[in-house]
Amino acid sequence: MVNQELTATDIGFTHEDFAALLDKYDYHFSPGDTVAGTVFSLEPRGALIDIGAKTAAYIPIQEMSINRIDTPDEVLQSNETREFFILTDENEDGQLTLSIRRIEYMRAWERVRQLQAEDATVRAQVFATNRGGALVRIEGLRGFIPGSHISTRKPKEDLMGEELPLKFLEVDEDRNRLVLSHRRALVERKMNRLEVGEVVLGMVRGLKPYGAFIDIGGVSGLLHISEISHDHIDTPHSVFNVNDEIKVMIIDLDAERGRISLSTKQLEPEPGDMVKNPDLVYDKAEEMAERYRQKLRAQAEGIELPEEGATATEEAPVAEETAAEPEASETVEESEAPAEAVEEAPAESQDTTSEASEASEAESSAEPEETEETEETEETSSEETPEEELAAAE
Repeated sequence: MVNQELTATDIGFTHEDFAALLDKYDYHFSPGDTVAGTVFSLEPRGALIDIGAKTAAYIPIQEMSINRIDTPDEVLQSNETREFFILTDENEDGQLTLSIRRIEYMRAWERVRQLQAEDATVRAQVFATNRGGALVRIEGLRGFIPGSHISTRKPKEDLMGEELPLKFLEVDEDRNRLVLSHRRALVERKMNRLEVGEVVLGMVRGLKPYGAFIDIGGVSGLLHISEISHDHIDTPHSVFNVNDEIKVMIIDLDAERGRISLSTKQLEPEPGDMVKNPDLVYDKAEEMAERYRQKLRAQAEGIELPEEGATATEEAPVAEETAAEPEASETVEESEAPAEAVEEAPAESQDTTSEASEASEAESSAEPEETEETEETEETSSEETPEEELAAAE
């Protein structure tokens, strides 16, 4: 009895004391924290992770990667140590839920913002299409290409699996919107080989009340009605037909917006020649283009040149006249779009983009995080394309 009493006195440490000591040195984990953890058990639909908490944390298979996987061992290995994102607080059993996907998701947006800041051209494979456009993956994120920004004569359905060069139109993590343009990537590549004042051979691909869309070797430029001739023209149809081969001069290159502005008016030896004698305009095209270039150089140097008939026409009226029709004057339609598409009513652009939303929502259950990008992309299409007359043209 004496020995038992001495033993109890010497120990002086109860179960309550031990529990209190554990609480004292227990780490408090909160959702949103990033912690290091070690995999100690792989399960069919998840894994148990030791992060130093009282109870092992759990990561479900859908949170293991930004991409779809079938089994945990595609991502994790036993005894592997890595970073985990705490997704939810402890459940009734004291277990935390972890995520790797959320870390990859945040880093993917950071990388995409960097690529946009660098104005990089990326390549991505089309994995789905709908009436509004096409879907691709960039750094694991789901991106949307509006139909008005796809430059190809192929039906969208035939783009499945095809890799396209793309430029960024919008990167918005807060609204989960990643919108890209195939047309802009092609136009930029073509623009690198073009110069203002250069005469190029093109083909009329579409006619609108405000001008003609001219294919100049894979991309399309706008020949606005005010730049066809010095004489008044009621409609481009009175001068051109679809599939006509003509010579035009480049008067503006806007790489940022992917727009090429063209002119035949500046090539007229005498005002009205495009209406009266277009063959003369094409024969004298290089000569008149050289005068135009000389005029540009003189303007840059602050030198005034004597007026010479048609060549005395300033470029300024182009901007002034196009201001009356802002959408038409700035538009550059995708060059490879079929002529029938060019003749569609402007309102159809809004219709197709709204339909893109429905198609995107159908996939929302598979990837809830990224699906908002596609569900809202139709808004971007409606916001972006009204700025560009291509959307108006379609």
